[in-house]
Amino acid sequence: MPASEPVGELDARYSSATNPRPGAEAVTAVAWDEALRQLAAAEIFWLSTVRPDGRLHVTPLVGAWHDGALYFSTGPGEQKAKNLAHDPHCALTTGRNALTEGLDIVAEGVAERVTDPALLEEVIAAHEAKYGHHMTSPDGTFFGMADGIRKGEVLVFGLAPDTAYGFGRDGGVYSHTRWTF
Repeated sequence: MPASEPVGELDARYSSATNPRPGAEAVTAVAWDEALRQLAAAEIFWLSTVRPDGRLHVTPLVGAWHDGALYFSTGPGEQKAKNLAHDPHCALTTGRNALTEGLDIVAEGVAERVTDPALLEEVIAAHEAKYGHHMTSPDGTFFGMADGIRKGEVLVFGLAPDTAYGFGRDGGVYSHTRWTF
């Protein structure tokens, strides 16, 4: 499922045309390495899926970047699981709620269910490294995080982006980077 190294380009239509700070460098595309640092550090992501009737569903969740994909989990009866079963296209978003600083990232693609035991172990290890052991049970399976979900009844998905966007803000200088995989 790992994504290839993306090609990034600045979209000048949505970036600061001129830099208002004297002596500052021109606006450039954000490097993918910086986006990866942000994805690895983000504690909360927003998952956007589409219900079978076409209505949107957006929900916060935790996720971990591992080997070219963002991984997250959900219970089989939750709306996001139902939506992904109907249409696996989705977006994961993370960033800051600040007007003049930060980098928001949107990763778009197809979520794939992870069933391979070796990959599940790697994903569990990535979540534990990021969030601690509270994410998993003593037997190494994901804890159910919603009412009525027993341990082991959690679906794990990976999203290897086919397109990602970075919306940068640095003291009033704005950039819009598109990465294509």
